[in-house]
Amino acid sequence: MKKHFLHAVATVAVVLTLSLGAQAQNLAIVNGKAVPKTRMDALAQQVVRSGRPMTPDVEAQIKEEVIAREIFMQEAQKRGLDATDDFKAQLELARQTILIRELFSKFQETNAVTDADAKAEYDKFVAANGGKEYRARHILVEKEDQAKAIYASLKKGAKFDDLAKKQSKDPGSGAKGGDLDWAAPSNYVKEFSDAMVALKKGETSANAVKSQFGFHIIRLDDIREAQLPKLEEVKPQILQQLQQQRMATFQQEMRAKAKVE
Repeated sequence: MKKHFLHAVATVAVVLTLSLGAQAQNLAIVNGKAVPKTRMDALAQQVVRSGRPMTPDVEAQIKEEVIAREIFMQEAQKRGLDATDDFKAQLELARQTILIRELFSKFQETNAVTDADAKAEYDKFVAANGGKEYRARHILVEKEDQAKAIYASLKKGAKFDDLAKKQSKDPGSGAKGGDLDWAAPSNYVKEFSDAMVALKKGETSANAVKSQFGFHIIRLDDIREAQLPKLEEVKPQILQQLQQQRMATFQQEMRAKAKVE
C-alpha cells in the first residue's frame, strides 16, 4: 500500500514538473491553445534592433501585443480567412521577404567592411582630390565682342565684381560678383581650368577664354592646399557606401549566375 502511494506521488510530481516546464516555454494559453514564448522573444528582438530600450513597461506591452495577435488570428482562422487565395499569396510574399532579408543580413555579417577598408577608400579619395584649390571669379558672356568691351571697362577702372553682377550670364556666380568659391581645377571644363591655373594670384586673364558655355573673363583671387575632411569625419559615410557597393555586387553576381528562361 505504501509503495503504491509513493509511486502515485512520484507520478504526480513528474506530471507537475512537465506541466511547469511547458508553462515556462509558453507565454499564455488562449482559448486552450498555447502561445509559445518564442513569439515574444522574436518581437522583442525587433524592438531592440530599432534602438528602443527594453524596459519592464515595453516588455509588458510586447506580451499584450503577442496575446492580442493570437486572439485575432484565431478569429480570422474561424472565419476561414487563412484558406483564401489572397491570404496564401500574401503569405508567400511575406515568406520571400523574410528569407531575402535573412540572406542579406547573413551576407553583411560575413562580409563586413573593416576600418582598414574605409582607410584605403579614404586614401584613394585624398589622392584624387588633393593638391591645390583655386578661388576664382569669372564673367561669362555669349560673344567675344562683349568680352572685349568688358576688358576695356576694366582697364578704365571698372570693378570686376560690378561688371560680373551686371553682365555675366552665369546667374549663380554673377549675383556674387563672379565668385566661384574654392574648387579644384578638375571641377571646371579644360579650357577654363588651363587658363585659371596659369594665372598668378590677383591676376586677370589677358584674353577671353572660349568654352562650350561662351567667353570667360577670369580673375584668380587666391590659391591654397585642398581642404579635405578628416577620415573620422567621413568614416561612417564611407563604411555605408562600401557596404552598399558590396551588397550590390553580391546581388548582381547572383543575378548573373541565375538561369532565367
